[in-house]
Amino acid sequence: MLSTKNKTWVEISRSALFYNFQTLQKIVGKKVKVALVVKANAYGHGLAEVVSILKNKTDIFAVDNIDEAFIIRKIDKTVKVLILGYTTKENIKLTIENNFSFVVYSLDILRYIISLKLRKKAKIHIKIETGLNRQGVEGKDLIKILSFVKKNADRIFLEGVYTHFANVEDTLDSSFAQKQLKRFKDALKIVRTWGFNPPLIHTAASAASFLYKESHFSMIRAGVALYGLWPSRETRIALKSKNKNISLKPVLTWKSIVAQVKIVRKGESVGYGRTWISEQTSKIAVIPAGYSDGFDRKLSNLGRVIVGGSYAPVIGRVAMNMIMVDITHIKGVNEGDEVVIIGKMGKLEVTADELAEKIGTINYEVISRINPILPRIIV
Repeated sequence: MLSTKNKTWVEISRSALFYNFQTLQKIVGKKVKVALVVKANAYGHGLAEVVSILKNKTDIFAVDNIDEAFIIRKIDKTVKVLILGYTTKENIKLTIENNFSFVVYSLDILRYIISLKLRKKAKIHIKIETGLNRQGVEGKDLIKILSFVKKNADRIFLEGVYTHFANVEDTLDSSFAQKQLKRFKDALKIVRTWGFNPPLIHTAASAASFLYKESHFSMIRAGVALYGLWPSRETRIALKSKNKNISLKPVLTWKSIVAQVKIVRKGESVGYGRTWISEQTSKIAVIPAGYSDGFDRKLSNLGRVIVGGSYAPVIGRVAMNMIMVDITHIKGVNEGDEVVIIGKMGKLEVTADELAEKIGTINYEVISRINPILPRIIV
């Protein structure tokens, strides 16, 4: 019997987080900084919890927006924060005044920065478009931007230059990644020709950090690997082909409890739409976690959890705040017993990758969609 006031919660392993961080540090070496990407509530792990664990271990945290940046600043007033996502004009003044670094890829934003006439310098990272075709500076516009920054060096500090790969995780063919890398190096030559020597040069997220040493430059951006998950199956295959032995430890365990145990007679249905009909007298457990908590509705009659030391299949449709599982084959399950939704119980495990495969998505989405309201408990 588990004693807890929570009906569903997430546990974060401090030791696993440390292990993955140290693994990434060893891969890139002492001369390369490791920026820890904690956007999307630290990929569902809990932004405040992850930052509190690692605040003395890293030089820089990377986020999507200013709201996330402020959460970090409340925890640690000195650590560097880089906003990778879109910063609206309305938030640029606050961003600069609070010493956050942020991404710039247009002359319009640079002109707006100057128009604010702030005392503090804006710390910017120019994102180079190399083939992903999201936010980024096209090659033809780079010189105009560099010229403007140089003329306004008293108001703008070019802290970083970077890009993002389009096709490292999803393929064993490195040709497009190499093409992007060449485009980035060509752009970097132009940046240096204009007299800039930005301290933070970065192209590699988790997969590239593992696979391409030439992509490390002065900093990597550690995202999904920090949390003990692999960017893709192809990344692991590529590592094996290079005879690289790297291990990661999943940081997150998602748990719940048994809310009710009940008997369903042969021929009776379970859940909305009557999509599961009992073929025998069955014992089921009601688990108080559903799609509003992040357990995808597509796992209806497809997912599984661990309870009583055994796997229990999800039966019927996943509801907003509940799922039902078949425990006919499991002895001794009682109300209040612990349930593992993602993670290990004894020798058994349900992984984010397993759930992602079943619903046709990626592990990133499975973990980042766990409701941020659920308690995150550091263990």
